[in-house]
Amino acid sequence: MENLILPDEKIEDLNIGGYKIIQTKAGFCFGSDAVLLSKFASFKKGDRVLDLCTGTGIIPVLCWARNSLSGIDAVEIMPSVASMASRTMELNNLSDKIRVKNADLKDCVEIYGKRQFDAVTCNPPYMNKGGGLVNPKDFLAVARHEILCTLEDVVRISADMLKPHGKLFMVHRADRLCDVITTFRKYSIEPKRLSMVQPNSKAAPNLILIEGALYGKAQLKVTPPVCMYDDEGNYIQQITDVL
Repeated sequence: MENLILPDEKIEDLNIGGYKIIQTKAGFCFGSDAVLLSKFASFKKGDRVLDLCTGTGIIPVLCWARNSLSGIDAVEIMPSVASMASRTMELNNLSDKIRVKNADLKDCVEIYGKRQFDAVTCNPPYMNKGGGLVNPKDFLAVARHEILCTLEDVVRISADMLKPHGKLFMVHRADRLCDVITTFRKYSIEPKRLSMVQPNSKAAPNLILIEGALYGKAQLKVTPPVCMYDDEGNYIQQITDVL
């Protein structure tokens, strides 16, 4: 195990299935948005899943722990972050089940071929272009800003990778809901389920969880909102299993 962990890294227990994840001691760590997406996503037994912008691999590990899937492919463009994800899979003996590739998601068609996946998950960069000066070599900036990929890139590639009626599951900022729905429909991914996420019962939503179906019929189900914290500022029960 020691040779899997670099000096500036640590191992965190996910408190599910005995799985663990490698994180940096300062900087790049998974957030509650990834946890919420892994719970929001729904799959059929034997589905093949593609996770875009996988980061350190938190979403694939949690989705694998909760579902009976045939396999997950995960794509991360930053070499150092993809390395953490690959070593996390090795740490959990999941390398043959969750296959991490250090690649640009825009190359997915060339890598995997079209129409190969039953579902796509993605926790993409939230900040659109023009949101201030950022360093394209900084993995935190790349994770937060649309530097190396945009919302449109993610949805377009998802539409190419999904089988007909396959599902795209995404978490994004609430203030970009219109952008998300417009882009889904541009690429024939029909929004089917939407859940708003709010910090507490008195605060406005700041995140959305959305499911779309490639070539799906027009009918959107809006589910009850998800609250992150109770009135005392504690995480609510539905997300405390890995936080």
